[in-house]
Amino acid sequence: MTPSAAPSEPWWKSAVVYQIYPRSFADSNGDGIGDLPGITAHLDHLTALGIDVVWLSPVYPSPQDDNGYDISDYEDVDPVFGSLADLDHLLAELHARGMKLVMDLVVNHTSDEHPWFVESRSSRDDPKRDWYWWRPPAADGGPPNNWGSFFSGSAWERDEATGDYFLHLFSRKQPDLNWENPEVRQAVYAMMRWWLDRGVDGFRMDVINMISKDPALPDGPQAAGAPYGDGGQSFLNGPRIHEFIQEMHAEVFEGRDAELITVGEMPAVTVEHAVLFTDPERRELDMVFQFEHVGLDHGPDGKWDVRTLDLRDLKRSLGRWQEALAERGWNSLYWNNHDQPRIVSRFGDDGAHRTASATMLGTVLHLHRGTPYVYQGEELGMANVGFERVDQLRDIESLNHHAHAVAGGADPVAVMSAIAAMGRDNARTPMQWDAGPHGGFTTGTPWIDVNPDHETVNAAAQVGVEGSVFEHYRRLVALRHDEPVVALGDFTMLLPDHPTVYAFTRRLGDDELLVLGNFSGMQVELPEEVVEPDAALLLGNLTGDVDPAVLRPWEARVLRRAVTGRR
Repeated sequence: MTPSAAPSEPWWKSAVVYQIYPRSFADSNGDGIGDLPGITAHLDHLTALGIDVVWLSPVYPSPQDDNGYDISDYEDVDPVFGSLADLDHLLAELHARGMKLVMDLVVNHTSDEHPWFVESRSSRDDPKRDWYWWRPPAADGGPPNNWGSFFSGSAWERDEATGDYFLHLFSRKQPDLNWENPEVRQAVYAMMRWWLDRGVDGFRMDVINMISKDPALPDGPQAAGAPYGDGGQSFLNGPRIHEFIQEMHAEVFEGRDAELITVGEMPAVTVEHAVLFTDPERRELDMVFQFEHVGLDHGPDGKWDVRTLDLRDLKRSLGRWQEALAERGWNSLYWNNHDQPRIVSRFGDDGAHRTASATMLGTVLHLHRGTPYVYQGEELGMANVGFERVDQLRDIESLNHHAHAVAGGADPVAVMSAIAAMGRDNARTPMQWDAGPHGGFTTGTPWIDVNPDHETVNAAAQVGVEGSVFEHYRRLVALRHDEPVVALGDFTMLLPDHPTVYAFTRRLGDDELLVLGNFSGMQVELPEEVVEPDAALLLGNLTGDVDPAVLRPWEARVLRRAVTGRR
């Protein structure tokens, strides 16, 4: 199934990746938690969609403080998901279908129950003490610096055994590894080679641009009234980050990287850094995940300060990344993942126009230059739940935020409203396979409630049904495989200042596509420069007669343009 790009181009430029969050995909044994046999049993769904690569969120042994992103053993499978034999079977079944498997690599931090940390915290003299960031208390007895955790509170936890503090940028049960120590790096590289030797086809690298930290660990700037400082300048894209990634490539990927795919998740990465990370000549990564476009509806106080998206901001952001990586490097394209709310609820209309807005959003994204990522359920138009109560939540980030915000005097109703819009649990509700109990996800009690809308929004109601979100996504995937201009053509943004129409062209040689998307529930008259009465409709998301001068609510079109005399 793996697509064929031009001979000089890597295969992954024509590929589409599907992310699976194993806990919520399919439960085979009725314990309410998704597992590896459940995934294997549903591979025909991915085959029908045309997927080339499956990215598996963590399935390693873990105390599950952060749903598996706190790993206690890098070379095994947590029994809740199955066994290493189950993973080998899944890998074999994927390869038999022509699909590749990407594992999640979480090496900025481990679980505090990982043997490395258990040894590290045992005494100041332990050989693994320097495998993590330990510091004595400040002069006042408090934390070594003012950094705050991404999951609320201080980024430092005092350990009773020695009285020292350890750094945790996320949960207190996720201590940060010290990549300044070469023994840490070699242990990580050996683990990565172990997985590749087992047949895995690459890695998605969790917050990988945090592994290099300024060893001085200086205080970060602190806003008035804020309890903690922002130390991001000291741990994001740190002083040795490119050195570490290049070393990783040389130690792990060199000699076999042509068949692999590597993507680094990088909060606050700049386009300038991204060009360096993804320039093939630098031997670092194939692509990065950046977060600029999914921060455009955040207010000054962050993700819980929810604002309405201005489409012009989105065009400026995505257009800038398209331009910056046009000559060197490569983009990853995504709306959804396990950390983001559902896009049809966020930037679309999950009510009367759910199908139209879901397919429009998919069309606009997939027609950009880069490798698209589909998150489980996105191909069905799965939506946010609309959480109303704290007891519906499972995510540590949302639970901690609610507790800290309410304790600080915030209105509980307003806090819950923000979590309902932006909380990560929106992405983690079970996959909706059919209209039956729990959406066909489990015969038991699911670990988190299934969205009540599963009775109408589910795979059984969409696969093979013309006009469904699934069938439109299938055509989008096929378009990338079949049309070289989609994978390899250049990108030109049009109508940058239009408030509701997203328009751009893709061109490869004499082949040019015009892509149009209406980001509104209103009919829009198109500006003259994008009205193409003679263009052939290659793909559309609505049925009925097409008026070249008008876009219907949430309509998307991909048109093959006549290019004679244009350039």
